[in-house]
Amino acid sequence: MKTITRYTLAAALAVVVLSTVCRPKSGAGAGGEGPKAPAASGPTSVTLTPEAVAAADLKTAAAAIRTVDRRIPAAGEIEWNSRRVVHLTARTPGRLERVLVVQGDRVREGQLLAEIYSPDYLTLQAEYIQAAARAKRHAGNPSEEGPARAVLAGARERLSLLGVIAGEIEAIDASGLPRPLLHVHAPLGGTVLQCDVVAGDAVDLGTSLFRLADPSTLWAGLHIQEKDLGALTPGDEVLLRTQAYPGEEFRGRLALIGDVVDAATRTVAGRVEMANPGGRLKSGMYVEASIRPGGERRALTVPEEAVQDDEGRSIVFVKTGERTYTRRPVQLGERFDGVVEVLKGVADGEIVVTSGSFLLKSELRKGTMVED
Repeated sequence: MKTITRYTLAAALAVVVLSTVCRPKSGAGAGGEGPKAPAASGPTSVTLTPEAVAAADLKTAAAAIRTVDRRIPAAGEIEWNSRRVVHLTARTPGRLERVLVVQGDRVREGQLLAEIYSPDYLTLQAEYIQAAARAKRHAGNPSEEGPARAVLAGARERLSLLGVIAGEIEAIDASGLPRPLLHVHAPLGGTVLQCDVVAGDAVDLGTSLFRLADPSTLWAGLHIQEKDLGALTPGDEVLLRTQAYPGEEFRGRLALIGDVVDAATRTVAGRVEMANPGGRLKSGMYVEASIRPGGERRALTVPEEAVQDDEGRSIVFVKTGERTYTRRPVQLGERFDGVVEVLKGVADGEIVVTSGSFLLKSELRKGTMVED
């Protein structure tokens, strides 16, 4: 009987020992495996003492839904408006008697630029004088007046093709005498970009004389990023800034979006037309442009200074208590004038820290070290 009792006690003791060794840890479920703890990522909130808040001089602002004006950046250069550039060539063979302007001169529309002695011009004037006299003789004669006026109109047209202006033709008609020199006039007001001749030069038909440009309207040739093309349409307003006039903006319109993407830069050529009162903008100037796609929209935004970089992620600190601040990763959209769009991570009306975030990041890092 004592032997049976001794074996019974030994078996009971073994059960107790085994149950103690194999007992699951606190919180474990059936099968001996408890719920897995979340991966340690460090603290996300920090609570400051009143003294720390005062020392940090934290500044905050509310995340808010605003009406935003999208801006797409582009770089480029000022160019002459090709529609306001003219190349003057000799319209008849001859000899230059006078050249009255040089490269860089400003000229007005109709101003005399040069005088050419041309035998062909003298011949055409003689034909016109004869045709004018014949038309006067046959005025009122039904059978002769029509043909005479047709001949006169042809002679006048040939003078016009040489560049003779209407007032000069009227002077020939009034005096009945040919003018000795063919005048070359400026067809528009602007700047003499190029002067290829001097007095005494012989010229043939088509000889280059002058190149003029009107600086009152200019173009800006832009290099638009391929990724921005979907948002742009001709007619969009463009604001341009130059190094010559810091803080000042010039307005224009996007007149053209090119059809070819540059393989090296992945950009497309764009053209902006703008007014140039006073001629302040110069061809060749470098410009930075902000293109404003049509239409405004609403977006949730925070001040740009509220967004911090945390190991490659964009974060903000949201005030979640009287002195408690929580780190929030955010997904950002477009940047506007001083604010940035937040697509995810912050709600409208939440208070974000705009100044003093460095202290909060430091406090969080201390907490991470403690956890480690």
